[in-house]
Amino acid sequence: MAGKVVKGNEIATIDVVLVTVQGYGENDDEIILDTANKIDVTVATETQDKIALIVKGRLIAQKPPVTTVTGNTIVLTDNVFNDKLVVMLQGGEVQYDVDGTTFKKYLPPVAGSTEKGKVFKLNAYSAIYNAAGILTGYEKISYPNCQGVPVAFNSEDGVFRTSEYTINSAPAQGERPYEIEIVQDLPVLTS
Repeated sequence: MAGKVVKGNEIATIDVVLVTVQGYGENDDEIILDTANKIDVTVATETQDKIALIVKGRLIAQKPPVTTVTGNTIVLTDNVFNDKLVVMLQGGEVQYDVDGTTFKKYLPPVAGSTEKGKVFKLNAYSAIYNAAGILTGYEKISYPNCQGVPVAFNSEDGVFRTSEYTINSAPAQGERPYEIEIVQDLPVLTS
């Protein structure tokens, strides 16, 4: 007997409402990025080739190819420079003015250094609207064990800089490559 005919949940999402990154340390801050406007995600996989038993030109049996998900490559587009994010992605240090908060200088890791950024979780929030155009909540996608790659800064006359940050995410043994959940509220900025 066949199962019932059913319909899944249809959730319409739009916009990169908010992105947060948070290290796994006990006292690590969750950094809010409300200027990011694009996230491209590519699933990283490894494929084992199929194995075919062909005898005298006739296919007898075959073992199909096996594709294993090994993580995700995330390209985050942000419209401003964020000192805390760059340190998280590639390490280095930030120097602040005497008030302790006004950005003064960013110093990346020394060339040839083994210093890297932190391992962190990336959370991407998109808005959910209903047919009446009412915001009903947010879709939150979380990517574990993220690590940034070295950052480059491009400039062009008459155009505000838009930085693209490449981030690699890989699940640990027994961990999922991402999680999607529906939440009602965004993280609140604390001063």
